[in-house]
Amino acid sequence: MNVQDLLVSINIPVFKCEKYILRCLQSVKNQTYKNIEIILINDCTPDRSIEIAQEFMSENPELDVRIVTHQKNQGLSVTRNAGVDNSSGDYIYMLDSDDYIPADCIEVLLKLAQETDADVTIGQTMCFDSKTNEEKLVFPIRTDEKVISGDAVFRSFVKEKWPVIAPNKLYKKTFITDNIIKFIPDLFSQDELWTFHWTLKADKIALTKHVTYIYYFHGESIIFNRTKVNFENYMTILGHFFEEYKKADNHDLRVLIKEKIIKFKEMILIIQWKTIKERAYLSHNIKRMKKMAKLSLADYLSSEFSTGIKKKNFFQNLPTKIASDLFIWRFER
Repeated sequence: MNVQDLLVSINIPVFKCEKYILRCLQSVKNQTYKNIEIILINDCTPDRSIEIAQEFMSENPELDVRIVTHQKNQGLSVTRNAGVDNSSGDYIYMLDSDDYIPADCIEVLLKLAQETDADVTIGQTMCFDSKTNEEKLVFPIRTDEKVISGDAVFRSFVKEKWPVIAPNKLYKKTFITDNIIKFIPDLFSQDELWTFHWTLKADKIALTKHVTYIYYFHGESIIFNRTKVNFENYMTILGHFFEEYKKADNHDLRVLIKEKIIKFKEMILIIQWKTIKERAYLSHNIKRMKKMAKLSLADYLSSEFSTGIKKKNFFQNLPTKIASDLFIWRFER
């Protein structure tokens, strides 16, 4: 099959995005690769987002645009799943409605996907800060490898070699559907969990440092609006990691999942204290985290874990009050 015969489905969740949806759609219209269908998933948005999208459709009848409408608001996870389920393409690309993509995004990613036969193809992400009007790379690719295969795919995820965001990746649709990879309902901001699940299944990924996504950083972004609900969400994701750890029967895989769990614990605590400086809630989460995977004495004597991971694990598993006090001291100094 010629590259130009391959259909790419671009999935765009629609909820409270009337300020941004037109720019997002225009960026898709401007793609140099034209064999595209646009799937808009309306999660009962209460604003004019769908009206704006319909006006765009009327003005651009040559574009293949469909709107899938939920009967009730179901959240981003179900919305992303609906996008996959309603896609007809050979490949799926996820694009958030407040972000946008360079004109050559799909062309670059699809060419690389075809050259390498990768299950997932990953590009570089640029952040546009609406407060400063500055652009800078965000979630950078930290490897010069163009192709990663086999067990090294999951290892590269754990070692944080590339961004875990669900958008800005070209997914082979059969890879997603054949492996029944789904976003978990009732969870939001679960890019880490989605990526965790698909990297366990992937045979090959391909990477390019070409910028293929513009992340629009604004005051309504979730990073500005974290509450305890967000951190309970993170704790639930941590629980999913732990369940996979308990099921794993491969030693090397268990080592990698354990490392991921320790890193994710640290990330939760850092972001939580930075956002909600509540000592009791910090102590509560440290106590809960102790019930999940942690290093054994044998692990400390092993070279399989870095000194950094061993230090993180040590601090996380001190008596709860000491761990809390020491964490705050380390953070605030």
